Amino acid sequence: MSVAPPPMPALLSRRALLTGAGVGIVGLAVAAQPWPAQAQEPVAFETDRLAIVTHDGRRYPFTVEVARTPKQRARGLMYRRDMAADHGMLFDYRGVGSRAMWMKNTYIPLDILFLERDGRVWSIAADTTPLSERTIMADGPIRAALEVKAGTCRLLGIEVGDDVRHPLFGDPPLDGPS
Repeated sequence: MSVAPPPMPALLSRRALLTGAGVGIVGLAVAAQPWPAQAQEPVAFETDRLAIVTHDGRRYPFTVEVARTPKQRARGLMYRRDMAADHGMLFDYRGVGSRAMWMKNTYIPLDILFLERDGRVWSIAADTTPLSERTIMADGPIRAALEVKAGTCRLLGIEVGDDVRHPLFGDPPLDGPS
């Protein structure tokens, strides 16, 4: 899963591209294929620990990769074929607002937890569809998003209002290996 890209600017006509100053057929080919080049670039993620604490006090630890930069958030879990049940990805938006994501180039079905400034679960997009370009919206005061394997929320009883504990939300670091 990755953050949905902003709308692309209107494309120039083929004639304008072919006759434009310094832009030839090579420019047309490059402009038509922006995603494959990104797929080739490695993107590194910091690994950290967090815990989900349910409404009835159960605590579930996860190892997460943290997507902090625009490049990391754009890549997300794209092109991955597998992920351990106790792993995920935490998207740090560095601010509060409505958020949009999609599953383009994401092969793993996911549950996406949209989180408020304090780590409280605002909404859950359960069992997302791999490779879908449908926009998944969270209209609210979203500070971060946590992606885990599809079915995790149902299996563990994670609900809207539960808490995600991580230093991003002002919590102390979790003990244990990362």
